Amino acid sequence: MLEADGVPFTSLRYLRRAIRPGVDALGLLEMTRALRAYAPDLVTTHATKAGWLGRLVARSLGIPSVFTVHGWPLSPGRLAPARRIIRLAEQACAWGSGAMIFVSAYDRSVAEEHGIGLPHQRVVVHNALPDVPLALRCKPTDAQPEVLMVARLDRPKDPLLAIDAFAQLRALPWHFTLVGDGPLREQVQARLSEHGLVDRVSLAGTVDDVPQRLARSHVFLLASRREGLPLSVLEAMRAGLPVVSTDAGGVREAVAHGDTGFVVPRDDVGSLADALRSLIVDPALRARMGAAGRARYASDFSFEVHLRRTWAIYRRAMREGTAR
Repeated sequence: MLEADGVPFTSLRYLRRAIRPGVDALGLLEMTRALRAYAPDLVTTHATKAGWLGRLVARSLGIPSVFTVHGWPLSPGRLAPARRIIRLAEQACAWGSGAMIFVSAYDRSVAEEHGIGLPHQRVVVHNALPDVPLALRCKPTDAQPEVLMVARLDRPKDPLLAIDAFAQLRALPWHFTLVGDGPLREQVQARLSEHGLVDRVSLAGTVDDVPQRLARSHVFLLASRREGLPLSVLEAMRAGLPVVSTDAGGVREAVAHGDTGFVVPRDDVGSLADALRSLIVDPALRARMGAAGRARYASDFSFEVHLRRTWAIYRRAMREGTAR
């Protein structure tokens, strides 16, 4: 995609997701050479490991850096030993770095609890999306309700909870499509057979037409245990869909409970079924919540808003880096 758009890029051979000290040392050297040759005014890093290495290299070269947290690998409360190592690494990398952009206030609060970064470094800029044409907006009052969920069939998503909720709604008219694939697919298929829902639930697998599917749907569902600020929810709001979601990460920062949809406790199949029932049986409620979600997207989660806020942070980081 970058090549097609004429954007220059360098692919690093030794920068890989898995932690392997020998390979990571080569990646550190490789990145140092690349950044020294490119001589940027600012380094922006994304993802945990790339964030560690990128900030270390930027600091060694005297280049300002910004780290964006897309779903925090830490959680509130006491951490397991492996997570404590991650915390120490994040604390060390934050020292001397520029801003840390969090896609949700929830993730920032976790960083605060674990002493990662200084108050002036921690900034929230919610995820955002460019708009879609009118043809890709839904009509949530039309026909039999179609419920759509877009999620990888793997933890921390919770597709089994979604299926259990629909099992309580057999008497109602609905169809549920689950877009995504992953290691839980066989368990999902077994649960559908167990509940006798094979004919009412479609497993679409991996697709490339999510905006079109959103436009044909009437309710959006996200069953999950851990999130940052899910783009799938913002895509649904952009399309004008009411959203039902479990209370994970920063979901409540996007979905206004009772206004743009419903946010229910994690692992609570009864509450999830009740929220879905309310929207399945009431077309007027779907229309009202979908319109409210669309308006909230436009005011808080559009690409223009995101770009303005992010660019202000980048400029501040470059200004402060030059002053040091």
